[in-house]
Amino acid sequence: MTTSDSTITPDRWDEPADDFHGGRLAALLAYAVAAGAQTLRHFRATGLRVEAKADDSPVTVADREAESLIRTRIAEDFPADSVAGEEYSDQVGSSRYRWIIDPIDGTKSFVCGVPLYSTLLALECDEEPVAGVIQIPALGETVIAATGRGAWYRPAAEAGWQPARVSDKTDISEAVLLTSQTDLFARRGAGEAFAELERDCWVSRSWGDGYGYLLVATGRAELMVDAVCNPWDVAAMLPILAEAGGRFSDWRGEPTCRGGEGLGSNGKLHDAALRTLRRS
Repeated sequence: MTTSDSTITPDRWDEPADDFHGGRLAALLAYAVAAGAQTLRHFRATGLRVEAKADDSPVTVADREAESLIRTRIAEDFPADSVAGEEYSDQVGSSRYRWIIDPIDGTKSFVCGVPLYSTLLALECDEEPVAGVIQIPALGETVIAATGRGAWYRPAAEAGWQPARVSDKTDISEAVLLTSQTDLFARRGAGEAFAELERDCWVSRSWGDGYGYLLVATGRAELMVDAVCNPWDVAAMLPILAEAGGRFSDWRGEPTCRGGEGLGSNGKLHDAALRTLRRS
């Protein structure tokens, strides 16, 4: 394993001399891009069938095909690795690594033809998050990060990589607040807390799901809050926001993707947002 270097851009993560996690960092990006391209085959397609899962959330053939693609690639390239994902059962491997897949984060946006859905992929080593990627197939935007390698942003598939950095705002009254679905706050008894947070911030919008976290990581928003989430929704956010200079936690302040909720921030406003959310 080589020494960490945050100046090495993602296009060089596949070089043998920089084989930081056995080729997995380069694979992380390749898998997400390929799965995202797969979803575009069904995006805004006439006659797309939408099914309801047990929790009443929507799922489509695009979700399943994209996750299957990533699982197949992992099985071919890293057969000993564990895999967890939204659409299929966990696969337990024998290596130190686990991949966490959300093939379409924002399926409701996807089925409505809104281009803000994302493909999310995270990599854990010894149960610690070490890399993550947010890929926005319909827009071509990508954020990727690995511990010790920095966070990187690409505005389009043909564009070059640039460092991803959170904003430097320290006054919550100037903050852009994002979320995925506002009614979920009331459902868990946090409606008043979210309303207070909205009043504290400059503006709030529902540019949520993975795209909301991408906006925080690139300095275009300061706070992204999830009232309810699963590990695959936010596993990629821990390394991405940390390497971009920000912070991700549950509402108790724990840096985990398994807390059932999420708060991503520029770091400087994290504690202020937590104080409000904790009152729920």
